[in-house]
Amino acid sequence: MLSEHRSGRLVAWGNAWLSGHTSLDSAAEQVRADGDEPHRVAGVPGEDADVSWTVALGRLRAAGVTGFRLALPRPGDPLGLKGPAAFNQAAIEVGEAVLTDGPALGIVPSVAGYGPDGDRGHAVRWTVTPVESGAAPVPTLSEAERELNAALREAAEELARLDVARWRPELAESLAAIRGHGRAPEAVLAPGYPPRAVKVLTQAQRLAAIADLAKQDEGGSVTALESRLRASALVGLERVTRRAQLAAYHSILEPGGQ
Repeated sequence: MLSEHRSGRLVAWGNAWLSGHTSLDSAAEQVRADGDEPHRVAGVPGEDADVSWTVALGRLRAAGVTGFRLALPRPGDPLGLKGPAAFNQAAIEVGEAVLTDGPALGIVPSVAGYGPDGDRGHAVRWTVTPVESGAAPVPTLSEAERELNAALREAAEELARLDVARWRPELAESLAAIRGHGRAPEAVLAPGYPPRAVKVLTQAQRLAAIADLAKQDEGGSVTALESRLRASALVGLERVTRRAQLAAYHSILEPGGQ
C-alpha cells in the first residue's frame, strides 16, 4: 500500500483552505486519516488548552500563517527542517513535520495506537512550537520529475532483483498491490493542486513503497559487496522520493502553482 503522512494531509488541506479551494470544516475533517480519533492541537497561538483543527486553523491564519510546508526528515538527512535542534530532533523521531509560511512555526504529530490488529485506532496530538525563520531548499516539480526519473534509472537493476523473490507470496502480493494501486486525483491531494503535482506525488509514493519493500529482501544479492551496493541504491532512491513529495505538496504555494 502507498504511505501517506499525516503531515502531508495537513499541508495539502491547510493550503487548499488558505487558497480558497475548500471550506474550513472540510479542511479540518480531511486532516484526520482513517482510523484516527479527532485530532487535538497544543500550543496554538491564542489558546491555552488543546483545540480541534477547526479552531487551530482559524487561529493560525489569524496569527498570519499564509501557507503550510512539509518536512520528511530522517537521521542524518533533516529534509525540510530549519531548526532549532530540539524541534528537528522531535521531527526526525517521527519522520515528519509541518512548517508555516508567515510566522515561523513548526508542527509535529504524536500518534498513539490502540486496539487489536485489524481494528487499530489512533489518538493523534499535534504540538505547535516556534522554529527558526527562513526557507528550507526544496526542488520544483520539474526538478523533482527529473530527479525521480534519473534515480529510477540508476536503481532499476537493483529494484528488478526484487522479482527474484516473486515466489514468496507475501512479496509478490505486496508488489502487485503497489504497482496496481490507483487513486482518483482528489484522493491524492486536496482541491486546487495542479494535475502535475498529483502525478509527481503518486509516482514518488509508489517508488518509496517499492524501495521499502525491496529493503525487506536481498533480491539477487549473493555477496556482501552486492548487498551494500543494492542498499546504497535504495537509500538514494528513497531520498529522491521524499524530495519529490515535498515538491508536490508545496506546488500550490509556488507562483502559477494553482
